[in-house]
Amino acid sequence: MPDPDATRPSKSERKRRAHAAQDLGEALIALREADLAALKLPATLLEAVRAARSIRSRAAGARQRQYIGKLMRHIDPEPIRRALAARSAMDVEQMQRFKRAEHWRARLLAEGSAALVALAELHPDLDRGYWLGLVTAARAEGSAATRPQGPAGRTLFRALRTLLG
Repeated sequence: MPDPDATRPSKSERKRRAHAAQDLGEALIALREADLAALKLPATLLEAVRAARSIRSRAAGARQRQYIGKLMRHIDPEPIRRALAARSAMDVEQMQRFKRAEHWRARLLAEGSAALVALAELHPDLDRGYWLGLVTAARAEGSAATRPQGPAGRTLFRALRTLLG
């Protein structure tokens, strides 16, 4: 007669899976509401995640996270992991675009028309007159050493995000 324990995962493996499910549940708690709704989670899990956000007591929060982990063990976590990985990759890409636009704005403000020539080499269809006006207005708001916070600096940044995006 085969040993029934031979087909069951070990206690350590069950604990690892439980902790992984709880960690995934904590990632769900950290999501924005729109991202959470897009995952199409079961109603009980969705309610538990929303309830966990409003709990302020440390002990109650720990119990709620354990409950979410328990609920997570009854569903297939792979679609959720894939969705979170895709979201993370998208966040990284957006951050890179933001940094690229910020770099070009700082360069345009510091170097002026020389940086505009370099930008025009990368984007030959660039309307140099329009961009020169944006750069001039942003430079007039503040020195290159200060971060431009005025409307012209924000307009330049938005235009760069659209151009580089």
